[in-house]
Amino acid sequence: MSARNSAIQNYMKEHLPLYVFVAVLFIMGVVFGALMVNALSLEQKQDLADYLSSFFHTVIQDSVSDGGASLQQTFAMHLKWTVLIFVLGMSVIGLPLILILDFLKGVLVGFTIGYLSGQLSWKGMLFALITVVPQNLIIIPALIACSVTAISFSLYLIRNRLLQKKGSIRQAFYQYAGLTSALLVILFGASLFEAYVSPPLMKWIVPLIQS
Repeated sequence: MSARNSAIQNYMKEHLPLYVFVAVLFIMGVVFGALMVNALSLEQKQDLADYLSSFFHTVIQDSVSDGGASLQQTFAMHLKWTVLIFVLGMSVIGLPLILILDFLKGVLVGFTIGYLSGQLSWKGMLFALITVVPQNLIIIPALIACSVTAISFSLYLIRNRLLQKKGSIRQAFYQYAGLTSALLVILFGASLFEAYVSPPLMKWIVPLIQS
């Protein structure tokens, strides 16, 4: 057990600066996404309001997709995002693209929460806290960890293949693939939450928001 704790401590000591950097970049994206709401034109706001109203009507009518289809769709989205980061991590030129993806993810989250809060005031914030925030408490850390793992592997390639050209990268690649696979398992758990827990929560909260 002590060896495992020592390994975890060494890992965090080595990667903590990357975690802080990626987390700050994501937070910057959240802030930017929230500010984007104020830049929408009246026509764009009306289109989004119509879509939101239609979505609420769908939830109330209990015509949301079944859990199995929702799980497949949600996990497929997380899988594509993770695989993209994984592939970018294996190429040196992909490193800045990973950072851009993290920023864009923050923008999406910030815009969603910012729009709901701006459109529905405290009711929108309540809706976001119940239906958006819970799964993202799992998804965001997992994606940040995935990005840090990819960036770390990319930096390893730069140091050991481009600059010094020493040793084999097989062991480092296996560790990279193993960590990414473990994070995919976590994202699958988040997908289960989105597919089977979020819809009932939405159906419960939407009538309260519209009352």
